Amino acid sequence: MIPGPPDTLIRPIVQATLAEDLGRAGDVTAAACIPAGSRMMAVFAARKPGVLAGIDCVRLAIMEMDPAARINLRLSDGDAFEAGAILAEVEADARAFLSAERTALNLVGRLCGVATLTRAYVGAVTGTGARIADTRKTTPGLRALEKHAVRCGGGVNHRFGLDDAVLIKDNHVAVCGGVTAAVRAARAHVGHLMKIELEVDGLTQLDEALALVAQGAGPDVIMLDNFTRADLAEAVRRRVQAGHSVVLEASGGVDLSTVRAIAETGVDVISVGALTHSAPVLDIGLDAV
Repeated sequence: MIPGPPDTLIRPIVQATLAEDLGRAGDVTAAACIPAGSRMMAVFAARKPGVLAGIDCVRLAIMEMDPAARINLRLSDGDAFEAGAILAEVEADARAFLSAERTALNLVGRLCGVATLTRAYVGAVTGTGARIADTRKTTPGLRALEKHAVRCGGGVNHRFGLDDAVLIKDNHVAVCGGVTAAVRAARAHVGHLMKIELEVDGLTQLDEALALVAQGAGPDVIMLDNFTRADLAEAVRRRVQAGHSVVLEASGGVDLSTVRAIAETGVDVISVGALTHSAPVLDIGLDAV
C-alpha cells in the first residue's frame, strides 16, 4: 500500500470534478429514470491489467453524493491487478451513485494509467540502479494525485513545484550570463537548506559544474539534458574521475525503447515527462450486480 494524499487535499478536486459534471441542474437522466430512494450495488472492475492508484477518489466521489454509501475497497494503491479484478464494491443510493460514476471512473482511470506506465519504466531499468522520476508536466489541478500515482508505480517524485527546490534551466543560465553565475546566485539566495539542480546542455557546461562542485559551491544534482548515450556515459566517467558524488540525472529523449540503454550509462536518475503527460487512461468499468 502506498499512502496517498490526505482526503482534505483530494476532496476539493473531487468536488470540482463533480460540479463540472453536474452543471446547473444536476443529473437529469438519473432524476428522470431512477425512482427516488432506489438502491444499487455495483463493482469497479478492471478491463485491463495495471497498477492501482487513486482508489480514494472513488470513495470520496461516491461519499460526496451519498454519505451513507457502503464501500469496500478490495485493493490498495500500489497493488498490481489483472484484467477482471474487482477494485471496489459499492452499495449506495442509485441516483447518487450514477451521478458520481463518471467522476470516479475518470479520476481512477487516469491515475491507474500513470501508475501502470510508471511501473513499465521502472521494470525496464531493473538492476541498473537508476531511478525513474516524474516532472512538472502534469495535468493542471491534478499534480498531487498524478505524482502520487507515479509513486504507486514505483517511481520517485521530482520537485513538486517551483517553491520546493531550485532547478536552474537553460533560460536561467542565459539570463544570468553562464553556469557559474547562475549557481552562485542560487546558492547565495537559498543557502544550504534547499537543494539546487542545474541543467547542462553539453560536456563543456558539465565540466564547469563539476569544477564548482570541487570548490564546494556547486549544485547537488546535474541534469544532463538531451545528451546522447555516449555523452551520458562520458559524463558519468568524468564524475568518477573527479571523485564527486553529485547526482547525475538524464532527461530528454526518454521512452520505453531507450530508457534501459540510458540507465546502463550509469546515471542515477532518469526523469520522464511522459509518465504524466502521455500516460493512457486505464480501462476501468462500473458493473451493476
